[in-house]
Amino acid sequence: MTNTNPLHQALYRVLRPLARLLLRNGIPFGEFSELVKKAYVDAAFEDFTDGRRKPTDSKAAVLTGLTRKEVKKQREILWGEHSGSRVGTHANRASRVVSGWVHDAAFHNGKGEPAPLPFDGPISFSGLVKQYSGDMPPRAVLDELQRVGVVSEVEGTGELALRKRAYVPAGDSEEMLQIFGEDVSDLIATIDRNLVSDESGQPPLFQRTLTYNNIPPEVMDRWRQHAAARSQELLEELDSWLGPQDRDISGRNGGGKPTESVRTGVSVFFFEESSSTAPGGIERENS
Repeated sequence: MTNTNPLHQALYRVLRPLARLLLRNGIPFGEFSELVKKAYVDAAFEDFTDGRRKPTDSKAAVLTGLTRKEVKKQREILWGEHSGSRVGTHANRASRVVSGWVHDAAFHNGKGEPAPLPFDGPISFSGLVKQYSGDMPPRAVLDELQRVGVVSEVEGTGELALRKRAYVPAGDSEEMLQIFGEDVSDLIATIDRNLVSDESGQPPLFQRTLTYNNIPPEVMDRWRQHAAARSQELLEELDSWLGPQDRDISGRNGGGKPTESVRTGVSVFFFEESSSTAPGGIERENS
């Protein structure tokens, strides 16, 4: 790649693995192009308002480089989507069931740990699903959690035990693809905020990456296991602090009055690739 524009170079690095994922899932360029147009129009109307006024189609056309006709088309698509009902996905709901099991004392044993639960009954897996997953069928949630090894039956009793404290779907499933969208979106939003924090007056968000580029291949198995174990420990520690603050778990809802809410969290991911660069290690930070 010969373009020396730093933003273009950064975008290419983002788009290259994205192109691999799209091709693997049969998404041609034309379909991706339509999604990009919609994203441009959405950003123009939502993030570039003049005071409290949204841009006109003409202003959005100037901002995005699209024609007014194309802006109008994408805006109408977006408004139709925004006016429809949006429900939580299977992935989000399964994750909330696991979180409720971990944090809600009603589903704990005498040691304060997630208790084995019968499928039905007053204090049961079905009750847990009803409380934390709305109208999802308990059997469907159980099948999914068993599929990924989060829940298993206790031999001899038939009760259901929580084996892992995190729901992680596998493969290019609908659930995993949604997590992909959320994680990448959150990372880019954090980087964007940090890039303009001096101008916006907002404090930067924590963003760190540890990278070495000359690691012997024979070290990798031990490193993967060590990094996964320590990262899981960190996330469980943070979850034990933040989880009980969630209103759905704590029951604190401001006396029934609508109150502002914040979506927040910490994301940890592991990466590796073959490298032919010179030896050296560095901790990059953007803060």
